Amino acid sequence: MRCVLCEGLSLEHICSTCQEIYLTPSLHKRKIFHDIEVISFYNYDEIKELLYTKHTDLGFYIYSLLAKKSFKLFANSFQFPNLVASIAIDDHVRSGYSHTAILNKELQSQYIKPYFNTLRDKNQVSYAGKSREFRLLHPRNFVFKNFKEKDVILVDDIVTTGLTFTHAINSMNKNNKNVLACLALADASFKH
Repeated sequence: MRCVLCEGLSLEHICSTCQEIYLTPSLHKRKIFHDIEVISFYNYDEIKELLYTKHTDLGFYIYSLLAKKSFKLFANSFQFPNLVASIAIDDHVRSGYSHTAILNKELQSQYIKPYFNTLRDKNQVSYAGKSREFRLLHPRNFVFKNFKEKDVILVDDIVTTGLTFTHAINSMNKNNKNVLACLALADASFKH
């Protein structure tokens, strides 16, 4: 097959050279609602073409690779006194898989337990490419499914305005959960 980035022959969808050059994560942090930290691994502009694959068959492989290069590394270095739940935001299966579930799965460690089908948006509104005003006028309507851990890490693929994470944090707070941090694959607000 051909590498989707350089078009050279490769046994993987992205060759090892391109993975090294283009997919080495660089942490970016910002604070949102209640001073909760959002940690992202890539600048959106640097990987946006890869993120566009999320509702295609190729997207499964791309998101799996990105998750291993970022979320798995985070999980391997994360330590906490008690077990923490990681919750994929709105992990509906579309195009045969859920991109947020792929990211969340890679957080499995002795300190993190991923949960699925736990925080789903009842709205069928697409927020992709929408303004902050649109997002404020059409807030997420999350349905929460309980789990035993008190401490939580929230997971999404892209953070733009931070409103999705804010709505998810509110849902967690209403259910007596403590959000430690939010993880996003890419930050659309990050500028070099």
